Amino acid sequence: MSHPPFTAVVETLPETVPFVGPEAIERRTGIRTRARIGANESGFGPSPRVIAALREAAPEVWTYPDPENYELRRALAAHLGIGSEEVTISEGIDGLMGLLVRLFIAPGDIVVTSLGAYPTFNYHVVGFGGDLRFVPYAGVHEDPEALAAKAREVDARMVYLANPDNPMGSFWPAADIARFIDAVPESCLIVLDEAYMETAPEVPLPLDTNRPNLLRLRTFSKAYGMAGLRCGYAIGHRRLIGAFNRIRNHFGVNKQAQVAALAALADQDYLRWAVDAIAGARTRIASIAADNGLRALPSATNFVAVDCGRDGPFAVAVLEALAEQGVFVRKPSAPGLDQHIRISAGPDQALDILAEAMPLAIERAQRAG
Repeated sequence: MSHPPFTAVVETLPETVPFVGPEAIERRTGIRTRARIGANESGFGPSPRVIAALREAAPEVWTYPDPENYELRRALAAHLGIGSEEVTISEGIDGLMGLLVRLFIAPGDIVVTSLGAYPTFNYHVVGFGGDLRFVPYAGVHEDPEALAAKAREVDARMVYLANPDNPMGSFWPAADIARFIDAVPESCLIVLDEAYMETAPEVPLPLDTNRPNLLRLRTFSKAYGMAGLRCGYAIGHRRLIGAFNRIRNHFGVNKQAQVAALAALADQDYLRWAVDAIAGARTRIASIAADNGLRALPSATNFVAVDCGRDGPFAVAVLEALAEQGVFVRKPSAPGLDQHIRISAGPDQALDILAEAMPLAIERAQRAG
């Protein structure tokens, strides 16, 4: 019996999910997750105003959301000091990545990124037939200078840089990012992922929506504590932003996400509280690491990369031994980074469980090695 054919690109791809969630681990192992500190969610949750707004809006979920995201775009534009035609909304940064790759990458087009950087970006590039070219990290930092040089060398259509960086938590000051942008050819789209911008140690590069080849991606998932609602936004030149209307899912940002994002944006006092709480949790994670003979890297995000002091297999053993105790964390997999585990900032209750579980995890990993 014949079957409808897939496209040539899709025919070559595996069936995969880029991330294994704690729910899947629970289903596979039967071990209940006691400390969910692996997905860079905010265990501190959203503003109480968000919860109140969601409750108030719940009876209206029978109606479709505003397909123009009009009020949220206006509020973001006012908050950022740009025009509403210079910002677009989508289902988190992951949704934006799928759209921008679809807009700019045809099969065979070259895309430059860092080896070990956020894997969902790669997932979308490969899904549309793009040709990924990788630049190694410089130690535990992405290397903006090398990314720009590679983009020039291979005549890339797109180059991706996260600042602050996932999975290592590193951060480049605004002056370094400005030099990177200036070094990339105008024909190459720069995708600057700023998902962790709110937790960065200094004001990011000023917004310049006149630059025709720069898109900046931000989200309500991290410091705003709304990962489950899937709401992110892109900032850029009106020509770039307007193009999203050609292909986006116009009902993709659901009504509750729009309501919640508006409430979150209006409560900057809570955001400042959450950022302080995240910083305190990073300090606590570093202390737990040091107590167990491990080294925490400086972080500008809502997580901390912890060097396990040996190699990738040892870090995997530590991660698995934590999972056996119901502590969900993740780790990078690229060579040069894979000796680290990545622990998300969370409330004291979760970090108390981590502190209790870490010594046994290291002991089990050492016995296994």
